[in-house]
Amino acid sequence: MGSLVRIEAVDFFYLAMPQVLDIGDGSQDMVLVRLQVGPYVGWGECEASPLPTIASLVCPMSHSACKPVRDSVLGQPLDDQADIARIGDAVRANSLDLLQADHALSGIDIAMWDALGKRLDAPVYLLLGDDRAYPKVPYASQLFGETPEETGEKARRTRADGYRAAKFGWGTFGRGSVEADAAHLQAARAGLGDDATLLVDAGTVWRDVDQAAARLDALRECRVTWLEEPFPAGEFAAHRALAAIYGDIALAGGEGCHNARQAEHMIDHAALGFVQIDAGRIGGITPARAVATYAHQRGVMYVNHSFTSHLALSASLQPYAGAEHDTICEYPVEPKSLAVEVTRDHIAPDADGLIHLPARPGLGIDLDLDAARRYVQDVEIKVGEQTLYRTPELRD
Repeated sequence: MGSLVRIEAVDFFYLAMPQVLDIGDGSQDMVLVRLQVGPYVGWGECEASPLPTIASLVCPMSHSACKPVRDSVLGQPLDDQADIARIGDAVRANSLDLLQADHALSGIDIAMWDALGKRLDAPVYLLLGDDRAYPKVPYASQLFGETPEETGEKARRTRADGYRAAKFGWGTFGRGSVEADAAHLQAARAGLGDDATLLVDAGTVWRDVDQAAARLDALRECRVTWLEEPFPAGEFAAHRALAAIYGDIALAGGEGCHNARQAEHMIDHAALGFVQIDAGRIGGITPARAVATYAHQRGVMYVNHSFTSHLALSASLQPYAGAEHDTICEYPVEPKSLAVEVTRDHIAPDADGLIHLPARPGLGIDLDLDAARRYVQDVEIKVGEQTLYRTPELRD
């Protein structure tokens, strides 16, 4: 395998749109991660608030279980998959009380897989043990419109673009009357047509099972396949109660899980039909793969969560690329220009409406650093007279 290489640098970059709006759109900023491993550069992305995530990388030690994340990463050898797992375990142990650590680790873990794939000249899914990456049916993931008419227009455009499935979420859904929500659902169904898959994301809007249950007739009338995140991830009893009421309409959730154990608990106790994992939140590709394996053992469908760049999209697809029967994937269709422009490569649907992971080494996604530099935010973190962080130069 050649000479031992070590992680020589781990750099975080805060990228953001010129204006960040108060909407449920995570593509407005990002933490871009660059990892230097000998002559190889790996890239990753954290789906997290950039500033506290950068702080978790460099913060002063508070005590033995609250150390900066980079202390467990810098200088570590990265020769194989076992090294990635070992470094992740070290971060979780040494930064146990640093609650942002899993978000920071997410981008680092993704970048480690990218770098290792480049070193071994193999796509990540092969390194994970899959013989091939099966194509997935992308569902066009977008926000509800401000009005039912706008939702209907989005649905018509989605179908015209060739998507067989779509998800609408957040916005005003669940915050007003049952009748208003029904109007949005009816508009979405009419715009998509009878044969398309319709998915709904409530964005954890409810705290009461009865509120969610009141939407059942409208969801059933519009043949909704799943209702996503009716409650926060930890509300297991509410999920179970609602699943019993909904019957043939499945519940989906898991994007709010920040480690594999949380996701496993949701699978075991929240009566999910679909578990949705974001590699940029849960600690990276490594724990996401563990959750995919666990979900298959429990008869729960695994789905990626991804609402930002195609670097993140590739990372989110790797953990279940080899799962032939997990056929659907989240595909953001309304990303901000930051999320579009930060990469040169995009995973586009083919003539049959399917998407395919790149067969190139690592994540198979090249960055457009010239475009990315336009979104870099200048950050400096100081404690007393010591500068802990200053935005590094964004280069290969």
